[in-house]
Parts: sequence; structure tokens; C-alpha cells
Amino acid sequence: MGYTTSAAIMLAAGIGIPVLAALNAGLGRHVGSPASAAVVLFIVAFAAALVTALLTGPAPLARFATAPRETFLAGLLVAFYVLSITWVAPHFGVGNAVIFVLLGQMISFAVIDHFGLFGAVQHSLSLTRAGGIGLMALGVVLTLKG
Repeated sequence: MGYTTSAAIMLAAGIGIPVLAALNAGLGRHVGSPASAAVVLFIVAFAAALVTALLTGPAPLARFATAPRETFLAGLLVAFYVLSITWVAPHFGVGNAVIFVLLGQMISFAVIDHFGLFGAVQHSLSLTRAGGIGLMALGVVLTLKG
């Protein structure tokens, strides 16, 4: 997959995060339970992921039995994100919630990339890269004040 295609997909995913937060927070308010809203979100997400996996070839599903156990913690992180954004966004604001998610992502990606954790491609934290992350963080902070 090329750089432009990858960038476009990730841009679309980034656009979707605040939309997801607003929609699921609204669903949680409507039904009176952020946890129940998260359950429904996961059911819909599971169905979509299962259909995609089956359409793209079900053979890899058999290899999960041999996957490193720590990789399954990603599911807990997804659940934590969805539950926390569904609970927090209605009271804190979708923008504020997502801004702090972005700050957390910048800290996390810098550490993961610098050390090549979890099999990620290693990108050392150079002064230029740190400066770029700092500018992004400053932009996020300025957005809070706006």
C-alpha cells in the first residue's frame, strides 16, 4: 500500500474518532447507560470486522491460537477507549476528550516508535521529531484555550 493511500485511510480514521465519540456518547445518553452503548458499538464493530475478515480470507483466523498472549491486550485498550470516551464526552465535551486522547497518543507513539516496541518500526526520537511532537502538543493545548 502506498504512502498516499495509507495517509488517506488514517486521515479518515482520525476524522472518525470524534464522530464515534459524539455518536456513542449520544447513544449512551439516549439509553441512559454509557456501558450499554459501548456494548452495542462493539456488537456492530464485531459484525463489521467479522464480515471483512471472512471476505478477505478466513484462513488467518485459525492462527490466533498461536499468537502471543500480550497482543490480545489491544482489545482491552479498545474497550477502555470506547468506555472512557462514552462516559467522559457528554460531560467534558467531545473536543476536550479527543484533545486529551491526541496528547496521550503523541506521548505513546513517541515512546513506541523510539524503542520499536511491540514490533513497530523503530524511529529514533530526534530533535526534529521531538520538536514536531512539541508543536503538535502546543497546537492541541491552544485548541483547549480557544
